[in-house]
Amino acid sequence: MSEAARPRAALALVHYPVRDRAGGVQATAVTPLNVHDLARLACTYGLAPFYVVTPLLSQKALVERILRHWREGHGGEVNPTRREALRDTVLADSLNEVLADLLRREGTPPLLVGTGAREEPRSIGYPELAARIAAPGRPWLLLFGTGSGLAPELTAQCDHFLAPVRGPGEFNHLSVRTAVAIVLDRLFGK
Repeated sequence: MSEAARPRAALALVHYPVRDRAGGVQATAVTPLNVHDLARLACTYGLAPFYVVTPLLSQKALVERILRHWREGHGGEVNPTRREALRDTVLADSLNEVLADLLRREGTPPLLVGTGAREEPRSIGYPELAARIAAPGRPWLLLFGTGSGLAPELTAQCDHFLAPVRGPGEFNHLSVRTAVAIVLDRLFGK
């Protein structure tokens, strides 16, 4: 994808702070498949960087091991497209660290877009958000929470909130990688 066609948007998979099933705040474990699949999605749709956010040392060590294997190790030799997809993956302790990194890269702070399975008062539709991202201006950061969604302290920081992905029925419990795929295709797909 050419730089001119690349959206000024980044993606963050947040493992802390997120909600638990009871509505409390927790940290969740990193799922290696999410790291692989979301890096591939971000690369396919031209979003960079892709941030994995966790303060947990054991989880950071897991992500670092995955990245080393595919970027420097045998994995990247066997599968160069996986190496390319994981090239722009950044491990961060917190949203503040992500925001500082994006400010350094872009020269201006990003607008934050939260996502989740619940309706939020500041919800924005996909066509409207896609148009705003395509327009000149500040960069954008799409936040996806694990567990039961972004914690209230993160949703409070969001400039916008995307309407939830919904099917025709009442059941609404998608995996995060499925939700990210649908959202990115609605925003950036041809």
